[in-house]
Amino acid sequence: MNLKTKMNNVLFLDIETVPQKENWSEVLDTTQELFAKKTAYQRKEEFSAEDFYERAGIWAEFGKIICISVAYFTNDTQERNLRVTSFSGDHEKQILVDFKQLLDTHFNKSFHVLCAHNGKEFDFPYIARRMIVHQIELPSKLNLFGKKPWEVPHLDTMELWKFGDYKHYSSLQLLTSILGIPSPKDDIDGSEVARVYYKDKNLDRIVKYCEKDTIAVAQLLMRFNNEKLVEENEIIKV
Repeated sequence: MNLKTKMNNVLFLDIETVPQKENWSEVLDTTQELFAKKTAYQRKEEFSAEDFYERAGIWAEFGKIICISVAYFTNDTQERNLRVTSFSGDHEKQILVDFKQLLDTHFNKSFHVLCAHNGKEFDFPYIARRMIVHQIELPSKLNLFGKKPWEVPHLDTMELWKFGDYKHYSSLQLLTSILGIPSPKDDIDGSEVARVYYKDKNLDRIVKYCEKDTIAVAQLLMRFNNEKLVEENEIIKV
C-alpha cells in the first residue's frame, strides 16, 4: 500500500465497552423505551428489548467505555519499539479525560493520525459521543465538524482492506489469521466483555484483551505496508 503516514506518527487504539447498567431492571423506564425503539430494527420479533440489553454496550447512548488501549512506535535508541498503555476503570469520565490529555499533549500535530480496526464506524465516534455526554471538550483529532473527508486524521484498517468494496466486512481475527499475525483472540472475545466485567469483575483480563487487539491493529498496518512485524521483545508496556 505504501501509506505516506510514518508509523511513528500513528496512535493505534482499541476500546472496550459495556452496557451502562448491569441489569435491565436498573435502567430507567424512559431509557428502556428509548432503547426498545433504537434496537427495534435489529431485534425484529426475535428478542425483547430486555433480552437484547446485553448488547447495549455497542451503542454510545446506552453503553460506556471501560478501557482505551493505545500503542505507538518509538525509535529513541535506533531500535524500534511499540509502546502500549491503557486507560481503564469504573469511572468513564476519568478514562476519557486521561485519553484526551494524551492526544492534546503528544498527538496534536497535523501529521498525527489515529488508527483502529473499524475505527471510523465504532471506536472514534463512540469516544467522541461519550466525551460530549460527559461535557469534555473534543480533542482536535476527534473534532470532525467542518472537516472534509481528506482532512480527517483517521486510519481504519478494515476500510483499507476493503479497497473500495463498501459491502465487505472483515474482522480483526480474520485478517490476522490470513496475514500470519499472532491472533489477539486467544482468551475472550467482544461478546464476553460485559460478563467478564460485571459478573467476574476481572477488569485486568479485559485490559489485556484490549491491548492485544491494539497491538494486532499496529501489526496489520505494518503488514499492509509490507514491513517487518513487531517482535514480542519490541513491545513495551508502559
